[in-house]
Amino acid sequence: MGQLDGKVAVVTGGASGIGAATVRLFVAEGARVVIADVLDDAGARLATELHDACLYVHTDVSDEGQVRSAIATATQRFGGLDCVFNNAGFGGVEGRIEETDAAGLRRTIDVLFSGVVYGMKHAAPVMKARGSGSIVNTASVAGLQTGNGPHVYSALKAAVIQLTRSVATELGESGVRVNCVCPGAIVTPIFARHVGLSKTEVEERTPILNQVFSSLQPIRRPGQPEDIARAVLWLAGEGSSFVNGHALVVDGGLTLGAGWSQAEASHAQLRELLGVPGAGR
Repeated sequence: MGQLDGKVAVVTGGASGIGAATVRLFVAEGARVVIADVLDDAGARLATELHDACLYVHTDVSDEGQVRSAIATATQRFGGLDCVFNNAGFGGVEGRIEETDAAGLRRTIDVLFSGVVYGMKHAAPVMKARGSGSIVNTASVAGLQTGNGPHVYSALKAAVIQLTRSVATELGESGVRVNCVCPGAIVTPIFARHVGLSKTEVEERTPILNQVFSSLQPIRRPGQPEDIARAVLWLAGEGSSFVNGHALVVDGGLTLGAGWSQAEASHAQLRELLGVPGAGR
């Protein structure tokens, strides 16, 4: 028996990365899923791979009408709506603040923030009528502390966290839970595009990327999309039925600050510079 047997979900950005890993896990746990994305070829392939449990719908989350249509498709095709995972995203406008492009800023806001608003807006009436449901939004550790993403991306992820908390106070009264997940350093296509690598180039450089990502947090391995998918599964299912308005950090300890070994090395260096004899800590 799966954790989501008989449940219906919509996953935006579901054709690749964290979204695709979540779609696969949801289906394995018994759910039927609408994959909402703009990556038509990848989305169609994933839907074909998962057979009748999935349906792909072209969805640009910056367009409210397309988000509305994806949610309506889920209710019409599968007979209900139990979970919406507002996951679609990209790195957005980058660079120093004085270099911020106005058109890029608007597009980044439309995808990373407005898309989340639209997903919650159109899921809410369906779930409220049923008296239950789980909405999960993708935020980021970049929304919790600086230095983990571009300026606008970081600010909007912080906004998603606060939006999640605010909407949770409203919808919780109707039996609908709203939470978000804050991924840390996860090897995904967004990272590839951020550093200018193609999908093929990322695959070729996987050993190097794994080494780099393994060194970023106390848990010495790279974060994988499946790590986030498992967290989303928990937030979507009955195991988290009393969890509402929570930002679940899944980062291997990245946001804890300097690792123990790094701190020890820094202390040793400081003692050497100050001429202080080494001593146990």
